[in-house]
Amino acid sequence: MLKKVGLASLAIFITWSVLDFVIHELMLKSSYLSQPQLWRPEAEIKMWLISLVVFVSAVCFVYVYVQFISPKSMNVAVKYGLIFGIGAGMSFAYGTYAVQPVHYGIALTWFLGTVIQATIAGVLLGLLVKD
Repeated sequence: MLKKVGLASLAIFITWSVLDFVIHELMLKSSYLSQPQLWRPEAEIKMWLISLVVFVSAVCFVYVYVQFISPKSMNVAVKYGLIFGIGAGMSFAYGTYAVQPVHYGIALTWFLGTVIQATIAGVLLGLLVKD
């Protein structure tokens, strides 16, 4: 099972990293640039920390599924990803929107992006981690 956990964590880490690039660099970059007072200058962004956060999040996402969810099936894994995404997306996107003056479009994209990323991670779990 450890091999499956490692493989699933790595697959989700890579997937989330690619999707983060699409969301933040391709879709939202112009929105971020329109509100520079809210963000660190590009030279001060801590990419190593972002990668660590994504990696630890992927490992925790997989660990919760492996340790606490049964039965393990594609249907259950996708539902887990969807529910996780809704909860995390609401907390991150709309929690930030409530206290920081970001454009609503940024918050909505963060929310939808998180739901999509977690649902895709659920599909990966369904493919890689089975009873």
